[in-house]
This record gives sequence, structure tokens and C-alpha cells, in this order.
Amino acid sequence: MDFLLNTTAWLIIGALLMISELIVPGGIVFFLGAACAIVAGAIYFGLVTTWVDALTLFFVTSLFLIISLRAVVSRFAEGDSTFANTAEILDEVDELVEVIETIGPADNPGLVKFHGTQWRALGEGEEIPTGSTARIVARENISLLVRQVDPMEKDLH
Repeated sequence: MDFLLNTTAWLIIGALLMISELIVPGGIVFFLGAACAIVAGAIYFGLVTTWVDALTLFFVTSLFLIISLRAVVSRFAEGDSTFANTAEILDEVDELVEVIETIGPADNPGLVKFHGTQWRALGEGEEIPTGSTARIVARENISLLVRQVDPMEKDLH
């Protein structure tokens, strides 16, 4: 276990961990590398003389750096973030769609044409024939839940 008291080994491992932060972002790996550098310094100055002390210092220092400094550094070095419309279903509800493959009866799926694309669609139990118009009620994963539109209602839109 004498290799755990090798200053050069701790520095090399620390440098590799800090560089790997470029590949594995998140701030954790960088602080592990910094803890390795601190252990190397402690060994070099004679503050750590046993491998148990070296590992203990590494674990304690890593934990301290991650807990105390990660939030601070994250504020200044934030990654890319995007804000999307998480309520996008609201844009689809009440839209009229053309049924291109019979939906139902019961829970048999069919197809509708929505925004120029074919979508899997489920009805409310009744059969909605090909060529008719349906209204989007909700979306469940990648399927649209639709109900048949009354011909009179279709003319109002």
C-alpha cells in the first residue's frame, strides 16, 4: 500500500480527474481531482504518513469540496439550459384532426393526421370511421385521445 503515499501518483490521478471534467461535466469529478492534489500536498509536506491517513484525507476533503463548493461554482459556470413548453399538450387540445385510419371500437387504435403527420389515436370507446373529423381531447404518451366531432360542430369552425 506504499503507492498510496506517492505524491506523483496522487498528482497524476488528480490532474486526470480534473481534465476528465471536460468529458464528464457536473462538477463532481473536478473536486475529486482537487482532493487528490490536496492529499499530494499533505504527503509532500509530511502531514500524512500512512496510507490510511491518505485515504481518510481524500474522502473527507472530497466530501467537503463537493458539499461546500459545488453550489458556488455551479452559479458561475452553469451549463447550457433550455426552457421548453412543458405544457405543450395545451396547444393540441381542441384541435380538429382528420381520421385516416378507423379508430375503435373499444380501445383499438387508429391514425389521425395532425400538423401534416400521422399520429396514433385512441377514441372514447366508439368507432370513428376513416374520413371523419375528430377533436383532440388529450394526449397519452405518443397517442392522441380523440372524440368524434358532430358534423354541425365541424361547420362552425
